[in-house]
Amino acid sequence: MRALPLSAALLMWAVTLHGQDTSTHTAPKLSWGPAPAVFPTGAEMAVVSGDPAKAAPFTVQLSLPDGYRIPPHFHPTDETVEVKQGTFLVGMGDTLDLAKTDTMKVGAKGQVPAKSHHYAVAKGATVVSVTAMGPFAMTYVNPADDPRRAAQP
Repeated sequence: MRALPLSAALLMWAVTLHGQDTSTHTAPKLSWGPAPAVFPTGAEMAVVSGDPAKAAPFTVQLSLPDGYRIPPHFHPTDETVEVKQGTFLVGMGDTLDLAKTDTMKVGAKGQVPAKSHHYAVAKGATVVSVTAMGPFAMTYVNPADDPRRAAQP
């Protein structure tokens, strides 16, 4: 697949800021653990709702250390990303290029259509919420970037 033009990428990453939640309910405590092996080492994940392994909607949160990089990849379904903490740098295309990223700060929300090639980098300790339709799948543009390949003998 070819990279999307920057104008299309900007339309897909229509970043909007939302006001702070003023509700008085308490969010359930999340159970954090290592992110699945499809992610580069260092990320932690917690399931907020649903089951990413099932064919149904789900929401997870990913906790990423400063400098964490997710190489160019795509998903079979649309996804919505919201920054909960830190700064998330997101770009579209087949090559990770920091100069071509959009900066998402706390409260920013963006959508990525299915099969769109994109990448991300955490600036500072970052937590993002990802909502999509399961089952979750992630395909790296460059198969050599897939951390599961390194684990194979």
